[in-house]
Amino acid sequence: MTLEVAGFWVLSLLLVGSALGVVLTKNLFHSVLWLALALTGTAGVFLMLDAEFLAGVQILLYAGGVVTVVVFAIVVTERLVGTRLAHTSRRVLIGGGVAALFLGIMLNSLSRIVLPTSRVPMESDPTRLIGTAVMTRFILPFELLAVLLLVSLLAASYLARPEE
Repeated sequence: MTLEVAGFWVLSLLLVGSALGVVLTKNLFHSVLWLALALTGTAGVFLMLDAEFLAGVQILLYAGGVVTVVVFAIVVTERLVGTRLAHTSRRVLIGGGVAALFLGIMLNSLSRIVLPTSRVPMESDPTRLIGTAVMTRFILPFELLAVLLLVSLLAASYLARPEE
C-alpha cells in the first residue's frame, strides 16, 4: 500500500465519520463543527488530486465562510429565541436505506468500468490559469461579486444590531 492510498483511506474515514457526526449529533453547534471537519477533509482530498486552488476555495469559502455564517445564525437565533437549539434526525433509517441503496448502485457502476492506474501529467499550472482568467477576462463579474458581498455583509450587520 502506497502513502497516497493510505492517505486516501484516512481522509475517507475522516469524511464518513464527520458526515455521520453532522447528521447524528443532537447539538446544532456540534453538528456545525463536524461540518467544518468534513469540509476540511474534502479540501484534503482536493490536495491529493493536485487541485490546490479548489482546496483553497474549499477552506476559505466553505470551511471558513459558510461555517462562520451558520455559527453566527445559531448564536443570533438562540439569543432571540432564548433557548438552546437542538435538532433531531427523525428519519435516520429511511436515510440510511437510501444511502445504502445509492452506495450499492455506485459500487456496481464503478466495478464495471476500467479506471486508469496512472496519473495523466498536467501541461500547465491550473491555479495560474484560473487566476489569470479571473483577473483579466472576468474582472468585472469578480468586482461586482465583491461589491454584492460587501453590501450583503453591511445589510446583515445592520439587521443584527440591537434595538435602541
